[in-house]
Amino acid sequence: MKAAYYQGNRTIKVGESIQRRPGPDEVRLNVAYCGVCGTDLHIFKGDMDKRVSIPQVAGHEMAGEIAEVGANVKDWSAGAWVVVRPLDPCGNCPACRAGHAHICYNLKFLGIDTPGAFQGSWTVPAHTLHRLPPTLPLDQAALIEPLAVACHDVRRGEVQSGEEVVVIGGGPIGLLIAMVSTHLGARVLISELNPFRINLAREIGLETINPQEADLAAWVGKRSGGAGADVVFEVSGSAAGAASMTQLARARGRIVIVAIFAELPKVDLFRFFWRELHLCGARVYEPEDFEKAIALAASGVLPLSRLISDRRPLADLQGVFEQIEGRTDLMKVLIDTRGE
Repeated sequence: MKAAYYQGNRTIKVGESIQRRPGPDEVRLNVAYCGVCGTDLHIFKGDMDKRVSIPQVAGHEMAGEIAEVGANVKDWSAGAWVVVRPLDPCGNCPACRAGHAHICYNLKFLGIDTPGAFQGSWTVPAHTLHRLPPTLPLDQAALIEPLAVACHDVRRGEVQSGEEVVVIGGGPIGLLIAMVSTHLGARVLISELNPFRINLAREIGLETINPQEADLAAWVGKRSGGAGADVVFEVSGSAAGAASMTQLARARGRIVIVAIFAELPKVDLFRFFWRELHLCGARVYEPEDFEKAIALAASGVLPLSRLISDRRPLADLQGVFEQIEGRTDLMKVLIDTRGE
């Protein structure tokens, strides 16, 4: 089995995957697929060199099969298909004690703070596992982690059937938020600049506009009879997105911050006062979001396969990162960790 090691200096080296025997409360997995996400790209670009331990195996959007279980693991056995919720909280901080372990003050994220899933053999804590139904293809199952992000975001936004929803940013998470919201019965509008993303969203039935070509606020006002959106998801991480989100929400509307902003954005706080808006953050996911994501994926109601732009072998990971940086026509690239 092989592993892809980040060496620093924008370099990936493929070597042997270390098959570490599981400890008492751990399992060892044979990874099938692992999706490439924005966090992985940040690691490749060196943005997280102060956090990762070089050489580091990144990756966390995975699906695979249990190979071995630790002595204390009773609910799992070899052969089960699983995904990993890649969070390892401390269990003792104020957030953990309050029942919010996913935003633990000392949270370790698997694939960042510890080795990740861009390898054939991966040993993880057993508490991170979620069971997959045997009918769900493993490549689509590799989208469960980002789908769980979307499920958490939509839950934080309290989206209801019949509500007007605007998603600012049509990347993988933005499209998944739009899909989940639509499945709940909401009327969704996506704001996106990238022509490839716009076309893909429209092909899968999601109404999408380019705010450089149309007046987004006027469009939302027309759709909502002048009221504004019930829920706005800011997924772009852009200054323009932060500026527009307050202009789109109706009186007492909800705004959910999903994106990570590289720089502190300017936000219209007067608008929050004037319309009594509600603002909340949404970070990663909780166990129930993974279970919801698995159920949705297994049901086949979401066009998840349309988000997979390519499937590539582990040996190509360096080139995949370079392509993602240079191309605008990729949505989700999966790495097949089983071959050379």
